[in-house]
Amino acid sequence: MRSLADWLDYQQRIHPRAIELGLDRVREVWNRLGSPKPARTVVTIGGTNGKGSTVAFLEAILRAGGHRVGAYTSPHLLRYNERVRIDAADVDDARLVDAFERIEAARGEIALTYFEYGTLAALLLFADAGLDVALLEVGLGGRLDAVNIIDADAAIVTTIDLDHQDWLGNDRDSIGREKAGIFRKDRPAIVGENDPPRGLLDEAARVGAVLLLAGRDFHVHVRSHDWTWRAPGVDLSLPHPRLSAPCQHANAASAIAALHALRDRIAWKEDAIARGVASASVDARLQRFASAPELVVDVAHNPQAARVLAEALRESRGAGRTWAVFGALSDKDIGGIVEPLSGLVDVWHLAALDGDSPRGHSAVAIRAEVLRALPDADVADAHADVASALEAAFAAANPGDRVIAFGSFFVAAAALAFAKAQRFATREVPTRATGRV
Repeated sequence: MRSLADWLDYQQRIHPRAIELGLDRVREVWNRLGSPKPARTVVTIGGTNGKGSTVAFLEAILRAGGHRVGAYTSPHLLRYNERVRIDAADVDDARLVDAFERIEAARGEIALTYFEYGTLAALLLFADAGLDVALLEVGLGGRLDAVNIIDADAAIVTTIDLDHQDWLGNDRDSIGREKAGIFRKDRPAIVGENDPPRGLLDEAARVGAVLLLAGRDFHVHVRSHDWTWRAPGVDLSLPHPRLSAPCQHANAASAIAALHALRDRIAWKEDAIARGVASASVDARLQRFASAPELVVDVAHNPQAARVLAEALRESRGAGRTWAVFGALSDKDIGGIVEPLSGLVDVWHLAALDGDSPRGHSAVAIRAEVLRALPDADVADAHADVASALEAAFAAANPGDRVIAFGSFFVAAAALAFAKAQRFATREVPTRATGRV
């Protein structure tokens, strides 16, 4: 009998590539498993940024309305089990191991990647659980991502920007076309991007999806004490999200738009929407800790996410200095990630990630790219790992300063582990009004 750790190690070794896009292999294994429907209603969520937060809003709203919900997200931060949730609880090791054993028995000669094993396991566990709604987050792209073997009843694309260009293309049109691959004929296709690329719109039209666009088919207006979501015949006044970044109104709006489009399948409950928006949470999304200096943890790992982080840091800047703990994977646009924080970071501590992932950048390489993008940056030191960088930043910072940890899910995970070890409590920060979204 393999443990969960044994299974995960096995999955990382059995396939020669960490990523292999395509649906033929994973769909064949799913068919061999009987291809049960994961839930009565399925919503797939894709996009460059905002996927995890949008899942969190949907999950919280649906559960507030009394629905039994499963959520599949990736990557995880501290434990693999975070990837598969049923009724807001992480699935335990035993059920994951059982699912992996069933997949292994069915796959025969077909090679699967680590992500494909995980996707099939989530789908099996959701089907076993008798769910009302399954929420499936796309791992990479959309059209060729493993979750796309399921025909979603509604699909959301949150934002479209440059990321994973080696797989998805070098411009927003190409990337948008790939992300629109989760849309289906005659089914709702919600786009949270205010200015979606032509490639996404063309693909939605080719498929025949029912396109619902932010700023055209649904609207958001943010005020100091509340915000409104509007669509034809609907005008909802809502509390601000607990998630504090300015972009979270847009993510909540996309989630609400999907539920409005599915109101013939899922009861439209305005009180549940309000409670879900107010309570939804997800770790490492501009997460602040009540420490001295303050710790801010964010998963920003591409230029678009870094711009959102910079906006939030600019709005909340105090009198103290800002110390950055930053690390990145080698396939990321490091210059594009750090440039938005020019003038916001006083001192940089750079952390190697080559010990965390084969794709991880060394500290020397990160330093060179940061200084290429920000020649005047004060780079205090480069560190062998994130934990060392955090310790150095906290040792040097004063109580009124802040330390921000960002650049990768690996950085965020290490920062959350650091905060847990230090027994830092999460600090609730009021959402700031940002006008129209």
